[in-house]
Amino acid sequence: MTDSILCYRCGTSLAGLSLPLSRRDECPACSASLHVCRMCAFFDPTVAGQCREDDAEHVRDKETANFCDWFKPASGVFDAAGKQAADAASAQLDALFGGTEIDAPDADEQQAAADALFKS
Repeated sequence: MTDSILCYRCGTSLAGLSLPLSRRDECPACSASLHVCRMCAFFDPTVAGQCREDDAEHVRDKETANFCDWFKPASGVFDAAGKQAADAASAQLDALFGGTEIDAPDADEQQAAADALFKS
């Protein structure tokens, strides 16, 4: 069982999943891929390649599912302070820009004009 392992992105417990994590396993809360460098015991952002396993192949995107044979899920990868800071920054952006929705009352008219132009 994965009792003490938390999702690196949202902190949700992964106790319901069984080990070894498959390449397709996702967090039940945020749908983040779990077989990723950021979830691995060998991940270390302070070393070259960000991996302490010398024989592991280089993986460019550390948050994308990969086929690394050295993958070993680690506990303690969730950064609660980092998530709190990211959530606060997101809330500030939403307050500054009025959320993620675009307020364009004439957007439907513009879409209709574009459709008419390119459908002829």
